[in-house]
Amino acid sequence: MNNLPTIKEIAKRLNVSASTVSRALHDHPSIGLRTKNAVKELAKQLKYEPIQTAIFFKERRTYTIGVIVPTLSEDFFAKAVSGIEQIAFESNFSVFVAQSHDHIEKEKQIIESFTRRRIDGLLVSVSKETKQVSHFDILKEYKIPVVFFDRVPNEKNINKVTCDLYNISIKLIDVLYKLHHRKIALLLGPQSITANTERMKGFINGLAKKRLKANPAYIVETDFSREQTWKAVNDLISQKQRPTAIVVFNDWVALDAIQFIKTQTDLQLNKDITFASYANLPFCKYLDNKPVASVEQFPIRQGEASTRILLELIFNYREESVQEIIEGEVVYY
Repeated sequence: MNNLPTIKEIAKRLNVSASTVSRALHDHPSIGLRTKNAVKELAKQLKYEPIQTAIFFKERRTYTIGVIVPTLSEDFFAKAVSGIEQIAFESNFSVFVAQSHDHIEKEKQIIESFTRRRIDGLLVSVSKETKQVSHFDILKEYKIPVVFFDRVPNEKNINKVTCDLYNISIKLIDVLYKLHHRKIALLLGPQSITANTERMKGFINGLAKKRLKANPAYIVETDFSREQTWKAVNDLISQKQRPTAIVVFNDWVALDAIQFIKTQTDLQLNKDITFASYANLPFCKYLDNKPVASVEQFPIRQGEASTRILLELIFNYREESVQEIIEGEVVYY
């Protein structure tokens, strides 16, 4: 394998000093035009690339950003990372992606690893176990900015990009109400996920706008496991006044809930019980049994927006928080 060309090699071939080559490559005014052109031409021929460690020591930047997501197997986060990479690459930044697998200890380990790598900034969608964010404080010590997206902590002064789950949840109630549902339940995710709050507020106010009262027995939760989702759905349909529709945390949970109805009950989907959901997974529209509607939360747009904010903070670090809310859209199946 050939060795990569260096400044010293270019200097030797042109019979000039290494410092002259370095200045020429950086368009220093002390270097004449003829020398600059000769250096740049030879550097191009040799396919010379500056060493990243040298750039780091000169600019105090590595031109890398870290990304932590719960899992890349979930379509939302895979798309968000695509949006992140697009904007990062346009600015010549490399992207390191890691998965917490919804465990806070794994999240902490990744943060420590990224800090040692001296990333310039971090994008995070927190794990379902993350209830507080003190483990991110180490990044402040190094002035490494953090932008949270989608799953964000319940903190006021943080940089974040989220979907407007409150207003879109009201719209989901509108959808179900137009389908003549009046007994509507809500299946939330783990309590630690702050997006639950916005979903529930929108759900309750959506019902109130239709002069319907939220029944506390109709609000249940799951830890995303199939077993707990099945239990939650069973609890709902076992009510004396059974709900006729359920708003579910996301499409993955909805699919487990639908499977329970199909395999464990005699209820008919979209006749005896109807589901509405969030995430708008692309394959849902091809299923025979699916939610009647799902919320598009625009993961690519969230990834792009959070990356733009992060890059701005990398070059213009400040303590004031930056927050952006993206409007969701109800998609009918």
